[in-house]
Amino acid sequence: MSTQPSERTLHSELLGRKVQFNYSETWLAYSMVGLRVVIAWVFLQAGLAKLLDGGIADPLAWSSAGFLQNAIAEANPLGGLFLFFAEYGWLVDPLVIFGQILIGLALLFGVFFRFAALMGALQMAFFWTAAWQGGLLAGFPVQNGYFIDSSFVYMLLLFGLGAWGAGRLLGIDRHLEETAIVRDNPWLRYLLG
Repeated sequence: MSTQPSERTLHSELLGRKVQFNYSETWLAYSMVGLRVVIAWVFLQAGLAKLLDGGIADPLAWSSAGFLQNAIAEANPLGGLFLFFAEYGWLVDPLVIFGQILIGLALLFGVFFRFAALMGALQMAFFWTAAWQGGLLAGFPVQNGYFIDSSFVYMLLLFGLGAWGAGRLLGIDRHLEETAIVRDNPWLRYLLG
């Protein structure tokens, strides 16, 4: 067993410029698994909290209607979209609740990781745009600053973990990619990883 972390150099192109940097394979793996578990917990906890909001007797008591109808700033350029969503709470609420639970489980166990990361990022994009206090001319202000909030950070984190294929590290995707169905249908690899 090596006493030094294995180090590699990444060579790439970024915005038309060649870039390279050294990274530790060992610490990259630990950080990806750690970030994967943390973001999985964020989704799983949020979904379970919503599911159990009304207790065991009424598991679907949570509703997005109050937020969609009252919490979106009037200056938000997408306010009409969220009012439209409010009319379909019967569909939106279970999609949010069970979507968060399933995304959390998929991220945690590394199964269909890239698909789960994409769905999580899409949900975060909706939450991020809902937080806008104004439009482009106002600088897309959000509650605690401009442009960036926690939903935006989660969205970028999911993109990075999906790009690196973090579901292959101690995840089910590593085993799924070795199956005949995935070997015969290489496009499935875009959902895994």
